[in-house]
Amino acid sequence: GAEVVFSVDCTKLKEYFLPGEREFDRIYFNFPHCGRKAGVVKNRELLACFFHSCAEVLAEQGEVHVALCNGQGGTPADRPRREWHNSWQIVAVAAGAGFVLSDVQPFKAETIHGYKCTGYRSQDKSFCVEGALNHIFTRSTPALCLTPVSCETQLGSQKVSFQVPQVLVDKINRGFLELNSSHPVRTIKEKLSAGLSQAFPLQNISSCLPLLHQGHLHGVCHSSVFWIALSPGEAPSTEETSQGLANAVWLSQLGQDTDRNVQGCPIPKQFYLRPSLLPHAQAIVRKGALSPGTLHVLSGPVFRQCRITPCSMPVFHEMLIVLTVSRGTENSCSQVLVDNIKTTTSSLHQTVSGVKPSISLQEATSFGTELNEFAAFECQLGEIQHFLCVGTDPDSSGSCVGVIRTAPDELKSSELVVVSASLNLDLLAMLLCGISDWRMLWTSDRRFLQQFPEGELRLFKSFSLYPPSYVHDVSFWVPDGEEFDEVAFHTLARRVSGETVVSIQLRDSFQQPGTGRRSLCYRVTFQSCDRALGCREAAEMQLRFREEIQQHLGVTLR
Repeated sequence: GAEVVFSVDCTKLKEYFLPGEREFDRIYFNFPHCGRKAGVVKNRELLACFFHSCAEVLAEQGEVHVALCNGQGGTPADRPRREWHNSWQIVAVAAGAGFVLSDVQPFKAETIHGYKCTGYRSQDKSFCVEGALNHIFTRSTPALCLTPVSCETQLGSQKVSFQVPQVLVDKINRGFLELNSSHPVRTIKEKLSAGLSQAFPLQNISSCLPLLHQGHLHGVCHSSVFWIALSPGEAPSTEETSQGLANAVWLSQLGQDTDRNVQGCPIPKQFYLRPSLLPHAQAIVRKGALSPGTLHVLSGPVFRQCRITPCSMPVFHEMLIVLTVSRGTENSCSQVLVDNIKTTTSSLHQTVSGVKPSISLQEATSFGTELNEFAAFECQLGEIQHFLCVGTDPDSSGSCVGVIRTAPDELKSSELVVVSASLNLDLLAMLLCGISDWRMLWTSDRRFLQQFPEGELRLFKSFSLYPPSYVHDVSFWVPDGEEFDEVAFHTLARRVSGETVVSIQLRDSFQQPGTGRRSLCYRVTFQSCDRALGCREAAEMQLRFREEIQQHLGVTLR
């Protein structure tokens, strides 16, 4: 009862079907080939035109199935795998038309009734389909068009609005921790809270935590935070902010770095997005607003400028647990707190993956593993007693996902001590759910959250397999007498690429004899974890990146 149409040009599919007939759920192309002895380049061109044609007639949730002989696709699924330049590069070709590879399955001709492979070199001859693979493609979410976004927050007694840094536009106010969210970071936070509440009375105090801090940072690298400029009309006076911010640990004395408002009152110039919830907790502690023996939990997104690595996040969700206890009991209470976190985390990991994880508490003075970006920044905030590390390999020391602090000087009372634990919920979600790239936690593709129904934690299965990567180099002269800000360099790459730069590596550093001028060469790798990224789009991003670093970092391109 099916309609069969012959002599259809696969590169012009919409010409053969009326508009009402173009919403295909499946499009199959078994063993495409230009014919005769066509090389890989011509066959790539055929596939490129085919995928663009599919985009015009495929339903929104439809699939494109392409079967290729073993080795042709150029993906790790091929056994053996051809060299990239000698393959059809099917994932990169499909990405140019807005498709991602969502699954790869063996092509089993014997399961298809009446199927016969024929057409070897345009002849009535069969060809080898042993090891052939069926590649299943789905539509990618489109690239985000990030327009400037303003955000409103409380600063002291006044509400102010500010322009969100472009690199954070798609990450601000996402609501992952809200009650109606099924995001894994919220599920993990709720599971940890439930476990902790069995050992201590627990109170959540996360509402109305301001996004902005004011003043100068002490002990924290200036380039590690997102600085915000408020317009003169938005900047509150000292009187308006002093009440709400007097207890913040990073406020500086007003001095030469101030302007004055129309009343002659000094106005601090510097505002920045909160890089930690610790100052809020310390302010609450100093006010004596915490009940001894009760766990107080603060949670919310925090923002830090950092270098690009698979686990370095410019924004993540922090869960800060604060406990005031009687002096002399801090070690035992801290141990109960840590044991509870370890037990809950281990139980969650075993439920999700069936494997017992490696969870260790390492003293800060003897921490043997190289600090990740999260742990390194936490060290700048103040003294740390222990690092909490979680690993999926029982033999490894794991990655730092939390820090434990004991602060006897936070309270005016000599009888109480503050114990706190800061946890990176995003890193925990990655480790527990098998998510290899932090960017996936922030994807707008609904296929991510569909894997975590009603807050259930599961092992994540990527809907974008073997995403293509594109490598570009950039070389430039550094301004004379200036230290090159590598964090700012990485942040510009994040902004220009929409977080599709996955790696930046220093390839060469050269100092010119005689003049002393210094030249740096970096290798920039573009790769998206959740959407289609074609080579042309990556090349355009590289060109914009070159322009941006020249304009904002003052370098001279080579």
